[in-house]
Amino acid sequence: MFDKRLHDYFAPTDCAESRALIADLAVAARLENQAAARKLKYAGELFELRRAERGETEDWAVDTWAAVGAEIAAFLRISLGKAGSFMNYGIAMQRLPAVAAVFVAGDIDLQTFSTIVYRTDLITDAAAMAEVDACIAVWVSGWSSMGRGRLTREIDHIVARNDPDAVRRVNERARGREVTFWDAQDGTADMSGRLFAADAELLDKRLDALAATTCEGDPRTIAQRRADAVGALAAGTERLMCRCGSTDCAAGAAVASSVVIHVVAKQETLDGESNDPGHLIGSDALITAELLRDLATQAKLRPLIHPADSPAENRYRPSLALADFVRARDLTCRAPGCNRPATNCDLDHTIPFPHGATHASNLKCLCRLHHLLKTFWGWRDYQLPDGTVMWTLPDGQTYVTTPGSALLFPGLTAPTGPCSGRTAMMPLRKTTRARNRAARIAAERASPPTPCSGV
Repeated sequence: MFDKRLHDYFAPTDCAESRALIADLAVAARLENQAAARKLKYAGELFELRRAERGETEDWAVDTWAAVGAEIAAFLRISLGKAGSFMNYGIAMQRLPAVAAVFVAGDIDLQTFSTIVYRTDLITDAAAMAEVDACIAVWVSGWSSMGRGRLTREIDHIVARNDPDAVRRVNERARGREVTFWDAQDGTADMSGRLFAADAELLDKRLDALAATTCEGDPRTIAQRRADAVGALAAGTERLMCRCGSTDCAAGAAVASSVVIHVVAKQETLDGESNDPGHLIGSDALITAELLRDLATQAKLRPLIHPADSPAENRYRPSLALADFVRARDLTCRAPGCNRPATNCDLDHTIPFPHGATHASNLKCLCRLHHLLKTFWGWRDYQLPDGTVMWTLPDGQTYVTTPGSALLFPGLTAPTGPCSGRTAMMPLRKTTRARNRAARIAAERASPPTPCSGV
């Protein structure tokens, strides 16, 4: 029996207020699309401006593309990869002017535009590109509500009519295989991945085998031991460390590994006098006090020595103790917009050695990209005794970066005291971006069509 009262209760109201909200929502969506289009357009134009000023410098390890990407990343506070995507899409607006006009008008969103850019990237004939661009521009406004799969199919259909070799035929699911990690902010991390089936089978069996190397008194579940086995596998050990607590456990302890991770923690936490968390360098995760104390029983501990009043070292390469301090203080690359882990960075003399001392107040972590930008692209920096770095970029923009430990371990940022030109050559690339892209397109265009069946 149909209950009319229930129908009336759930029926949406049709009033001036709801219609106004829906209209406002549509306006906001259009404005969002327009803003996204302008952002990409400006990124592409900035690259073209810098290219006109400096040329491609395509043989340089840090070419014009990388330099402009770093400039955008610093200004927008985004990753280098995302800045590169902005430039790529901005330049693509030049080869897809009709579609770009629809995007600038706000009729499609960024996801739709990025899908079109990717699906048309293998077209090399200018006439075919113009035809595809014009045809997609006519139809794309009506595709915005399509799912990703159907949108891809429609674009590929247009590409196939004009340039069959430019259709993306490679098995994209296999090409997209990866393993990724997300910090859970509680000392753990979530892992997700896509592997070849044979590799997945081997990994599954390997985890089972490692999980079985403990004795029956181990308090962990099988699932927990399999999870811990991932770490043992990464460390290159042959078995898990058993946690039964028995001194004569037959399972024994795990074999030492050459793989190293770096965790920064307060001594008071390890001694049980504090519950302040630690920090895993290379991750945004905080390690709980309980887990820190557990890790400390298995790890090699190396105390950090604050060089408050220590004299400068009379050499270019800092000692291990000084290097450890600088990496623990900075935690990441100190350039604006960069979060590359300090363990993967160079130790840069803010004032070049020998004019500048090998001293904590004159050393900071810079990833190789930003190190080369400072050396060859006019990025200027000034460092304070507490590790704060002030940057001035070639366009006059200024930025201030503070050490990553400022909130977690403020004692590491205590001033180290003031410290009292070299010429270099930019490393060169083995192949340029343009040659790499041309080779990739040629290889994918030459790949045979993927067999399919139809009805």
